[in-house]
Amino acid sequence: MNFMFIAVIVLGAIALVAAAVLYVCSKKFAVKEDPRIAQVSAVLPQANCGGCGFPGCSGMADALVKAADGGSLDGLNCPVGGAAVMEQVADLLGMAVANTEPMVAVVRCNGTCENRPKTAEYCGLRTCSAMNACAAGETACGFGCLGCGDCADACQFGAIAINPETGLAEVNEDLCTACGACVKACPRHIIELRKKGPKGRRVYVSCVNRDKGPAAKKACAAACIGCGKCEKECPFGAITVEGNLSYIDPQKCRVCRKCEKVCPTGAIRAVNFPAPKKVAAEVGETAEKTEN
Repeated sequence: MNFMFIAVIVLGAIALVAAAVLYVCSKKFAVKEDPRIAQVSAVLPQANCGGCGFPGCSGMADALVKAADGGSLDGLNCPVGGAAVMEQVADLLGMAVANTEPMVAVVRCNGTCENRPKTAEYCGLRTCSAMNACAAGETACGFGCLGCGDCADACQFGAIAINPETGLAEVNEDLCTACGACVKACPRHIIELRKKGPKGRRVYVSCVNRDKGPAAKKACAAACIGCGKCEKECPFGAITVEGNLSYIDPQKCRVCRKCEKVCPTGAIRAVNFPAPKKVAAEVGETAEKTEN
């Protein structure tokens, strides 16, 4: 009995000493967190998509607080929350936030089933990453959309889906937050974040094929052939042709659409522009005849 009593006393003493040591260590080595980090994190949308370039919203909050201590929030932006969230963050931190133009994901491929017919049948794992790793594909184009939906699976907002008729990924710009998850998921790098543009209007080259003209055109009827006509036509120097592929710089483009008119393959795409007056008139006349 005496041995048990002594054992209990010894164990109790050890526990008290250990507790005292832990208490001292917790106080001495405690990491104090700036309370503003929790406040900023609460304002952020908690999507944890990584579109801001930081590991989750808590990482973004920490970066914002540190940037505020440095005197500027320039270069930091929450793509999901957008301007409204950044304004709230700026108010919390007593800072001014730079106006950032809204962005949207753009699928740079127009290789529909009609433009890019199938030349083979893939029987492996049905993902874009697997198909691309095998250097496989079901068409002659080794650059275009594979249509397996890795981008759709990566999107947390349901903003991108595969069109069953065209076989291409399509973005719903009303749902897109420009988080960049689809950009990272695409193994062929055909998805790009671009400025939405004035009234949502934008012009871009819907192709990433870098093969020489004849080979690119043979693989896809709507491929860029690197002819350079668009580059010569652009009055703003927004277009460059490198590696047999033209590219429109969204920072320089003034959406004049002159390049679209001279493109011989229709590789340049203009989005959200009103229909030409002539076409609109013809549509109206057809509708009137149908009603009568």
